[in-house]
Amino acid sequence: MEAKEQSKSTKGKKRGLAKTKNQHLRAQESSPDPLLRVNPGASTDYTLVEDYERSIQEMANQLRNSSEPLDSKCQVNLRLWMSNKRSLSPWAYRINHDATRVPTDIPEAHCLCAGCINPFTMQEDRSMVSIPIYSKIPVRRLLCEPSKPHRKKKRCHKEHKMVIETIAVGCTCIF
Repeated sequence: MEAKEQSKSTKGKKRGLAKTKNQHLRAQESSPDPLLRVNPGASTDYTLVEDYERSIQEMANQLRNSSEPLDSKCQVNLRLWMSNKRSLSPWAYRINHDATRVPTDIPEAHCLCAGCINPFTMQEDRSMVSIPIYSKIPVRRLLCEPSKPHRKKKRCHKEHKMVIETIAVGCTCIF
């Protein structure tokens, strides 16, 4: 008798967990944010992380292969569609490379002006300051460095740990 009651309560818990997981998946499928959306046909929970890492790598590749001249001038170009060149606090991207991180290359913004562009004169105004805007992003960090010799000659197992890193994503103007 107790075994039946115990199995019924276990089934109820399993149904409850399945119901909660399905609600969570439906919320993610309908999310307007492409990074939060999931592929309903995917067989694992890791698709989201893999897609995210791939999209960062694609951005780094686009930056590397760009035919656009590497501008380091503090100026606004209103003819360009890219918001980083149209901003009153323009910025450019550099590749932040770290071999012990996945993704190894992340595009990172750096401000082109010490001051800000005055919208009336279109010249740099040093009474204001351009500062980076930072965002926290998840990355996988290698736990041990295989290039360093270990004391006990143990092999370095390539294990990664998910950590949060702060990356500059743009620039803004402050007074």
